[in-house]
Amino acid sequence: MTPGARISAAIEVLDQILAGQPAEQALLRWSRSSRYAGSGDRAAVRDLVFDALRCRNSHAALGGALTGRGLMIGGLCAAGQDPALLFTGQGHAPAPLVAGEGAGSAEGVSNLPDWIRPLWDQSLGDSAQAVAAAMQHRAPVWLRVNGIKADAAEAIRVLAGDRVDAMPDPRLATALLVTGNERRLSQSRAYRDGLVELQDLSPQLACATLPVAPGMRVLDYCAGGGGKTLAVAGRSDRLTLVAHDADPARMRDLPQRAARAGVKVRLAPDPAGVFDLVIADVPCSGSGTWRRTPDSKWRLTEKALLDLVALQAWILRKATAHVRPGGHLAYMTCSVLDPENDAQAAAFLAENPDFRQVSRHLWTPLDASDGFFLALLARR
Repeated sequence: MTPGARISAAIEVLDQILAGQPAEQALLRWSRSSRYAGSGDRAAVRDLVFDALRCRNSHAALGGALTGRGLMIGGLCAAGQDPALLFTGQGHAPAPLVAGEGAGSAEGVSNLPDWIRPLWDQSLGDSAQAVAAAMQHRAPVWLRVNGIKADAAEAIRVLAGDRVDAMPDPRLATALLVTGNERRLSQSRAYRDGLVELQDLSPQLACATLPVAPGMRVLDYCAGGGGKTLAVAGRSDRLTLVAHDADPARMRDLPQRAARAGVKVRLAPDPAGVFDLVIADVPCSGSGTWRRTPDSKWRLTEKALLDLVALQAWILRKATAHVRPGGHLAYMTCSVLDPENDAQAAAFLAENPDFRQVSRHLWTPLDASDGFFLALLARR
């Protein structure tokens, strides 16, 4: 596909997203109906779509309209390119520009929904504007080295054998930043053999702070794909690992991932008993990961956020029953919004005086990678 044809495809996908279709669904539908598009074309169209969604408002202002066409014109203007060179109408390129297109200004335009901007500023304080700006750029790819099978140096060597470039992070021995050929990762031997797992730096840092010791019983209460379970598994031996999720289908890949990592995890549709550590990485707005899933920030509503906060409180009440006296509850979100983070932890502590807060962390793209929150709570 020519650059112009890729832009035409991105316009088609964006119009479907703006009409209400989730981004992944729209991209998949386009891919299935465009058999002529190679893997490089599909990756390029995806990048165009996600870049446009991260900067939806400012690109629409520059391009002259909140449409797929307007977003693509605005994106080229923001990158310092002349859209007229690609909007030629020749071949599969989009039609030439008309009066007013590409002549707008993005001065003072925010790439956050209007209703959430005050809450964003309140939650992040002096760093609000810088974090919002960071969310307009593509997120890096991070790996977690599985200490059961390799160290960072060995993982880097094996990745290099498949032409995947990675470098260690000085803050955490298990963290590797992928610096080249990230799309080869899923086919690499290091990934297939369980030497590395995809996991962002921020949750890696969170899991590294958890109190884990040999022989402990650990319950991952909202396990999903099991990333936190496997991160904890790599920190100590003789752990009893139990994973639970309200929707067991979310855990369908966990047995395979655990086998690849060389650990044993028991899936528990209805967990019983008490544990030394309970991890509750609860459903949330995902505001800390909006640069990875930029369409979700435009779909989030005030009511949906209130519903999420209520669900988080309910999950915490359920998880509390599984924390033994003297044990720990790790409350986690991939959000940067205060109602889901500090306010939620404060409400829990007010309702449960037998718990105390041991530590609290909020990571953002300014000091780690994704936005991620941890409140470590201890039962007295």
